[in-house]
Amino acid sequence: MTQRIMLVDDHAVVREGYRALLDRQPGLAVVAEAGEGAEAYRLFKQARPDLVVMDLSLPGFGGVEAIRRIRQWDGTARILVFTMHQNAAFAVQAIRAGALGYVTKSSPPEVLIGAVRDVLAGRMALSPDIDHELALSRLKETPSVAEVLSPREFEVLRLLLADKGTDDIAETLNLSPKTVANIRSQIRAKLGVQSDIALTLLALRQGISA
Repeated sequence: MTQRIMLVDDHAVVREGYRALLDRQPGLAVVAEAGEGAEAYRLFKQARPDLVVMDLSLPGFGGVEAIRRIRQWDGTARILVFTMHQNAAFAVQAIRAGALGYVTKSSPPEVLIGAVRDVLAGRMALSPDIDHELALSRLKETPSVAEVLSPREFEVLRLLLADKGTDDIAETLNLSPKTVANIRSQIRAKLGVQSDIALTLLALRQGISA
């Protein structure tokens, strides 16, 4: 039986390359493509793919929020993150949001194919480099951003780091400005910082960026 895949990446050339790779594999077929988080959520409900291969850096709300919304709509959705982010914090947040696998784009093609097979079979899949980063992160004495923030808070932080204001974030995430302001305050309180400048510096020290 052919397993149906949806690709989510904001670069059409990247999607084309990985579509060709996946379509060459026995029993796999790319049936839908999206270039942003909102489009991915909408197309998922239409196409109902067996697997979503999702980047995290997307226009509008990012991959973590897209994963959260897809899993909220369909708790059985199988999602594999395929991204340039090698930071353990992104992997933790993606998995908390509902992803079953995380592979970096620096990985060889066979690692991606193996992860696709594993996630389709319901198994967790991590590329070796991110597995190593996760192991190192557990040795740190200072709690990381990923450990203390929820996926929704992490997405608000990502948008703040992209220099988005409260109203812009509210529109992107379909929230009220008051809710965004409250989340912003929660993020500061959890991370023990008093200003957006301190928040930005903390995020940069931990390798978190938009």
